[in-house]
Amino acid sequence: MALSHSILATLVGRGKPCSGYDLAKEFNSSVGFYWKTTHQQIYRELAKLESEKMLTSELIKQKDRPDKKVYCVTDEGRAHLIKWIAQPSEPSPIKEDMLVKMFVGFLVPKEMLIEELEQLKIIHEEKLRLFREYEKKFFSDVRSLPEKGKFRYLNLRSGISFESGHIKWCEEAIDFLKNEFE
Repeated sequence: MALSHSILATLVGRGKPCSGYDLAKEFNSSVGFYWKTTHQQIYRELAKLESEKMLTSELIKQKDRPDKKVYCVTDEGRAHLIKWIAQPSEPSPIKEDMLVKMFVGFLVPKEMLIEELEQLKIIHEEKLRLFREYEKKFFSDVRSLPEKGKFRYLNLRSGISFESGHIKWCEEAIDFLKNEFE
């Protein structure tokens, strides 16, 4: 998946044109849970998508603030996104610092790894708590959701499973390091 797909998906999911700034905010509170990027990368990609005719922009004049560009997905951009959706997905490779550290964990005292695992567990517990809040707030009655909401619910369920799995692994690794090296 490319950043361009994530940006197109965010714009289409939003359902209305928006500025790069608003897109970055929307991105961080939706797609940003599973695709990390910076504002600078988003702006560069918006310019590229516009040059490829996937987006159009309109310059909006503002009083007391700089003018802003508002972006909208073109029919060509929507068709590109649909074509991408139709292609088989490849699982993303795991890029996890902690797993590389664990691979050579024998180089340091196990207490150092245990401490980091405990911190990592707290981070995953916080994300899980946030996802559970979203589930209660926005998805309490899944059957009555509009179609778009049901697809977003599936993404949330993936996030909940992901965070739960990481918490469980942290607990197992901590237990293993504490008990299997005696």
